[in-house]
Amino acid sequence: MALKIRLSRFGTKNEPHYRVVVAEARSRRDGDAVEQLGAYNPRAKGNQLTIKLDRVDYWLSKGAKPSDTLHALIKRAKRSAAAKA
Repeated sequence: MALKIRLSRFGTKNEPHYRVVVAEARSRRDGDAVEQLGAYNPRAKGNQLTIKLDRVDYWLSKGAKPSDTLHALIKRAKRSAAAKA
């Protein structure tokens, strides 16, 4: 069972909103997820991403691979969390 951390779309037409989910690599984009880790709103001003970084680290330690987009978003979230601390 290969797992991926990726975005799952749930917004309406011309209003994209995404959930950050852990899902099987072979499942559909909007199919069942193992766990929901956060949300991403690309059209929002300010804080676009809310994510549970501890759960992301857990799933990465278990072998889940993030998509390219999510890899960049996770790096940005970790940098902003470190700056706040």
